[in-house]
Amino acid sequence: MHIKFCGAAGTTTGSQHLITVNGHKILLDCGLYQGHRQESFHRNKEFDHFDPAELNAVVLSHAHIDHSGNLPNLVKQGFTGNVYSTHATHDLCQVMLRDCAKIQAYDVEYLNRRYAKRGENKRVEVTYDQMDAEQAMRQFVNIGYNRKIPIADGVMMHFRDAGHILGSAQVVLDIDDREDGAKGRLLFSGDVGRGNNELLNDPIAVDGVDWMIMESTYGGREHEMPASAREELSEVLKDAVAKGGKVIIPAFAVERTQQLLFVLHDMIENKEIPRIPVFVDSPLAVSATEIFRLHPECFNEEVYDRLFGRNNPFGFEELTLIRSVQGSKALNKSHEAAIIISASGMCEAGRILHHLRNGIGNPNNTVLFVGYCAENTLGRKIRDGESPVNIFGEPVDVHAEVVAVDSFSGHADHSELMEYFTKTGGPKKQVWLVHGERSRSEAMRDALAAAHPDSEFQVAELGMEVTVKGDL
Repeated sequence: MHIKFCGAAGTTTGSQHLITVNGHKILLDCGLYQGHRQESFHRNKEFDHFDPAELNAVVLSHAHIDHSGNLPNLVKQGFTGNVYSTHATHDLCQVMLRDCAKIQAYDVEYLNRRYAKRGENKRVEVTYDQMDAEQAMRQFVNIGYNRKIPIADGVMMHFRDAGHILGSAQVVLDIDDREDGAKGRLLFSGDVGRGNNELLNDPIAVDGVDWMIMESTYGGREHEMPASAREELSEVLKDAVAKGGKVIIPAFAVERTQQLLFVLHDMIENKEIPRIPVFVDSPLAVSATEIFRLHPECFNEEVYDRLFGRNNPFGFEELTLIRSVQGSKALNKSHEAAIIISASGMCEAGRILHHLRNGIGNPNNTVLFVGYCAENTLGRKIRDGESPVNIFGEPVDVHAEVVAVDSFSGHADHSELMEYFTKTGGPKKQVWLVHGERSRSEAMRDALAAAHPDSEFQVAELGMEVTVKGDL
């Protein structure tokens, strides 16, 4: 068995890991790299580490764009095999990949106008368009949790719930490599959820693991608050509402937005916060919220009961869902106190940029972060206290209060990752750490090595190749 790390090695975005068994090539995830615009365009447009036409299959851990977003480009460049995912991941990708293509078109148009304005002889093109996204969706094969299926010669695959977002999965590959003699179970963690989530089931422990590709996003770092720490969020919102301004929440359209709606609904019903208009200004988030109701198999018992019971957990009297551009513009012009949830969570694209440009200079407003922001993103710069920040190419001074509530993070922190690894059964002989900034992955490696001396841990590097052999 041969493993090559083609993305999310030394960084948290662009997840791509290539497995070669018995001459068959399987790509685990096909995510977009997110960072500096020009670097991102190149890294996403070209597959430097493999030929898409030579791949036999792709397996998706979940629908987040840094794990699924380059699939249309893969298909465009010659991949004709199956894309395996859970049912919910398929449904989310159906709207997310088209949305991603649309955002790319806007970005490219903006950059080309900027180059022309400066008199620069440069031009960029979209990585893929909405038709490419539609073609990619035709290659999906949807599998329920715990359903085993052969995906290549000597490779049996099944999904286990990862508790990260709707439909997220750990990928379990049972390997019989007759060329290298490697026979055993490889686990790709995908992104691991925290557990005790308001909506989702806890991650399910996998048994009998021999080798492991494991995420390390929060290595060496603990969340400031436990999952479901509603009191802290309640205090932040009450203080923000008292100032009479807007609470602007950059949130991923999938899972984070729905989790917020669920909690806000309860808070307003239980009078934990004042009644205040809540707007979701993101066509993708609106579509994703509708998809959530179609997948009760992903929810914990409380949410499952409410879906079929007295009320809709993702809708309430104070909530307005905005799809249209006109509605978004009207919201920007409004001076009334409100909670505005808009994508993207890292502030790299979407309508959140307009809300930030119009509202971040007002000291009565609050910008509330409820999730992780990768290096070099606008969200990270705002979270880190930079001012001014560039929005649409123009500097904007930050006067709004900036607050982060990490209890809504969908990623397990250091201690939770340690617990996840301990609960994973089997010898776990070799472990490769991915999906983390290098310092985070190294911190995770050192802690795991100290606690589990019988396992071998290595931080994956971009382009790194390893061969796993058994007794022939």
